[in-house]
Amino acid sequence: MTKDTEVKVKKLQEIIDDSERIVFFGGAGVSTESGIPDFRSVDGLYNQKYRYPPETIISHTFFRQNTREFYEFYKDRMLFRDAQPNAAHKKLAELEAAGKLLAVVTQNIDGLHQAAGSQRVYELHGSVLRNYCMNCGKFFDLDYVVNSEGIPECDVCGSTVKPDVVLYEEGLDNATVEGAVNAIANADTLIVAGTSLVVYPAAGLLRYFNGKWLILINRDPTPADSAANLVIHDSVGEVLSQIEVHP
Repeated sequence: MTKDTEVKVKKLQEIIDDSERIVFFGGAGVSTESGIPDFRSVDGLYNQKYRYPPETIISHTFFRQNTREFYEFYKDRMLFRDAQPNAAHKKLAELEAAGKLLAVVTQNIDGLHQAAGSQRVYELHGSVLRNYCMNCGKFFDLDYVVNSEGIPECDVCGSTVKPDVVLYEEGLDNATVEGAVNAIANADTLIVAGTSLVVYPAAGLLRYFNGKWLILINRDPTPADSAANLVIHDSVGEVLSQIEVHP
């Protein structure tokens, strides 16, 4: 950690100590330190070679028309059962337990915030941990999908089981968005971390923030850097691991 980053982390500590209603808005960069690749980095999914571009494979149309190939990619590249919460996930859970953090709003689908102990999590893009029969609605866990051969099928009606994740061409869940908007609108501090802020409509949620402090933590610059009160270009886990939690 550079001297400049150390100074900024000290400022972040002061802001957190002074805040009572923090909301955390996170993207793929929050989970990369748990071994889950993001989409847009050099090693991300968008820069790997497949017969179809990843954004095509994880679209609603492709799922419906090429379900078997969708699941080949999905099981191979999007499921990380051994991933564990990292320092960022754990610190956020501590902040919530201390009454400092109102909610986590995440674009991630890995469930690691809940695994770390966070209670109020708005999963904008769903979760790989939830899967449903497209016909009868029966719920299936992640193991059922992973252990299935080819396309997971419902053990009741035989229909296709679909992950409860938001694919391209699909809309976000209205209740989840409403909860996230309300949390952000009521926050005195918004910490945005590990996201490029180029994926809409999720990135558009920042416009609902009217609080005092907008903090950005990301390795690379984002379109919102100029609007932030504090910008730290470093890993999310490294930064948040330095924060002490004071109720």
